[in-house]
Amino acid sequence: METNKEIDTRGLNCPLPILKAKKALADMASGQLLKVLATDSGSLRDFQAFAKQTGNELVEQQTVGAEYIHVLRRR
Repeated sequence: METNKEIDTRGLNCPLPILKAKKALADMASGQLLKVLATDSGSLRDFQAFAKQTGNELVEQQTVGAEYIHVLRRR
């Protein structure tokens, strides 16, 4: 999947991956895609809740080994 921006939050625990994603999304245009790399297992549910609360679309979530990949579409 082609994304417009990617941030690496590996090694960071809640709430830092969400906060970094929120900051990145603020600098993006509506409809653009943000890819977030994380190692915090709680990030799976955190990003689901974040998308519901903010109106941004959670396009995809993947688990690859010990890493979690989240793709959000800016509202």
